[in-house]
Amino acid sequence: MLALFQRLVRTGAAYQVGEALAKLVAVGLLPVYTRHLTRADYGTADLLLTLVILVSIVIRLGLVEAFVRFYYDHAGAAERDRMARAATSLVLVATTAAAALGAALAGPLSELVLGFRDATLMLITVLGLWSFTNLEMAYALLRVDERAGTFLRASLTNVGLTIALSVYLVVVRDEGARGLLLGNFAASTVVLLGLGWVLRRRIGLRIDRERLPALLRFGLPTVPAEVSVFALNIVDRAYLYRVESESAAGLYSLAVKLAAVVILFTRAFQYAWPPLAYSIADDEEARRFYSLVATYYVLFTGLVVAALALLGRWALRLLAAPSFFDAHEALPWVALGWALYGLFLVLVVIAGRARVTTRNFPAALIGLAVNGLLLVVLVGPLGIAGAGIALCGAYVVMLAVMYGLTRRLFAVSFEWLRLAQLVVVIGGVAVAGEVALPTAGAGGLLARTGALLAIPALLVLTGFLGSAERARLRELTRRARPAPRG
Repeated sequence: MLALFQRLVRTGAAYQVGEALAKLVAVGLLPVYTRHLTRADYGTADLLLTLVILVSIVIRLGLVEAFVRFYYDHAGAAERDRMARAATSLVLVATTAAAALGAALAGPLSELVLGFRDATLMLITVLGLWSFTNLEMAYALLRVDERAGTFLRASLTNVGLTIALSVYLVVVRDEGARGLLLGNFAASTVVLLGLGWVLRRRIGLRIDRERLPALLRFGLPTVPAEVSVFALNIVDRAYLYRVESESAAGLYSLAVKLAAVVILFTRAFQYAWPPLAYSIADDEEARRFYSLVATYYVLFTGLVVAALALLGRWALRLLAAPSFFDAHEALPWVALGWALYGLFLVLVVIAGRARVTTRNFPAALIGLAVNGLLLVVLVGPLGIAGAGIALCGAYVVMLAVMYGLTRRLFAVSFEWLRLAQLVVVIGGVAVAGEVALPTAGAGGLLARTGALLAIPALLVLTGFLGSAERARLRELTRRARPAPRG
């Protein structure tokens, strides 16, 4: 079991080093960007970046997810290569057709999405749609073979090019939202072309009529569900952008940016978790592992969410221009929403292991409906905080529905008592600290840091760790101690 956790951590870390560096640099550049971009620029760019990911889910037809699921059913290299070519060929065809249509309708599409005409901005977005979708497929080829080194080099190259181009276009050329988007998408296109050469023997250029039906039968039912789930990450910003104000959308987008630690961990989990979970042949071992993964996921992300809730104001004062300080109102809720998304992925993989993907959509659709209702009810009185609360409420409902629909497909005995303990202790300290402790000054920072540091101690005192975990912790502590001098 320990070896499985080590694989999960190792591959997840490798897959996210590049994005972690990108997020770190992006946060470090916030003082620059927030002085060269208006709130409206920031909100526009973020809306289109998110829209690219949403449309990408549709045009890749669930083939990335299906490819990862079926790849391990074949032991021979020839069959795995054929499966890879079958998936990549259709993704390439679908994205090229969609990009051509989007380019032809760039002007009207910009009016539909943004409320004003900017064909150039939409053409940049179309380029991003093509490159991002095919890059996701290329990354999937690297993930199933755990080629972490190649993945890392590609992602670091992407980061370096993105930073250089974005800074030049936003700061030097003063291109606003266009510069921010073009810096991201041009870099992805260059990296995609490079990976295309590296993976040229595994990328298909013609449709495989024998392999595609099985891939589509598994993948297509996941599309409505994944669209509904990801729509939660764009509906809030779109609602704020069109109903509240462009400035409110910009503040909310900055809160998403500062929730980077949770988002990075969730993305790493999203990349590393399905291949590892599907590769476990023994069902009983898989059940035990899935249960422990859920517990440790809640532990880690819960601590990070608590840190953002207690200390988010100071992070904003350090990193953003004064006009963006109010983003702290949404920060803990956005972070919590992303953490809940990771738990949803656990249940999605359980359904995928049973090869049943039709039950994902009802849960996702109900969650999207709840999110829409809560946005209408909460944004008016609570502003951007209401949008964050709506996101969390939707994920809670989705988790409940998804668990009810999947628990008999592949029974997993989750550690409900320990999960409840984590929610009570971490949530209780975070809420009490936010309500009772100062919100400014060195004293407030020290008091809130102390509350955060008290959480692990409270978990230990309330018996969260089992005997095996305590023994492992003692062993790690012993190894960390310096050797006595002779």
